[in-house]
Amino acid sequence: MYFDLPDIYLAYAIPILLGLLVGVLYPVTQHIRDRRLRRQYYLLQLITFVSAIVGAKLVFLFAEYRWPLEPVTDWHRTLYTGRSLVGALIFGFLAAELAKPLVRYPLPPNDRFAALLPFSLAIGRVGCLLNGCCRGIPYDGPLSIVYADGIPRHPTQVYEIVFQLCAGIGAIILVKYKYLTGCVFSLYLICYGVFRFLIEFIRETPKSFGPFSAYQWLSLLMIALGASFLVKRHFFPPAVWNTYTASKPLAATLE
Repeated sequence: MYFDLPDIYLAYAIPILLGLLVGVLYPVTQHIRDRRLRRQYYLLQLITFVSAIVGAKLVFLFAEYRWPLEPVTDWHRTLYTGRSLVGALIFGFLAAELAKPLVRYPLPPNDRFAALLPFSLAIGRVGCLLNGCCRGIPYDGPLSIVYADGIPRHPTQVYEIVFQLCAGIGAIILVKYKYLTGCVFSLYLICYGVFRFLIEFIRETPKSFGPFSAYQWLSLLMIALGASFLVKRHFFPPAVWNTYTASKPLAATLE
């Protein structure tokens, strides 16, 4: 398989925008019928989204350029290129958890959104595949992919697309049968953390921190966060969650 696209930014941007569009247009708030709760949810999502963008850039700079441990010589280029999904997930997740008491949002995490997210990310990874970023190490096998440098490589973007699709299908099953209510995203963090830690061994990323890349160390942090919140939410949920169901929101009890 060979790729050499003249307009790499367009090839990258279109799938990313499509992935965002899917996330925006899909009705993940249909179960929140109380207007006050819905406004709180949208504010929380805005905080999460902005924090995810910031985290995606900061982790990219840290992982790829070791900033702020080392200076960056080409800020113009680095500011307009490069994002880290690991950083987006960690920063977005932590920001949402910190913001919930501030906006007084009492409902469990939106499992419908957690089920949609992997599909949006899978679409976005198509942009990485076409652009040639997040590429794998040299590999001369039946699934290898070749870019303009002529080197056969692991199609790591394809591996992740498959993972995201499988994760999304699994999340849909959990939501449909109401398993692990409020914990679907925590479980996703664990699964993606494990996947990302392992696939980094065949990704062309700097292994700048011992035998591992910065993404691998942060993947371990992601696993720890997902596991701790999964245990907390599943075994020690807030009392208000006991009256919550996906089809019957807390409008009456919270007013």
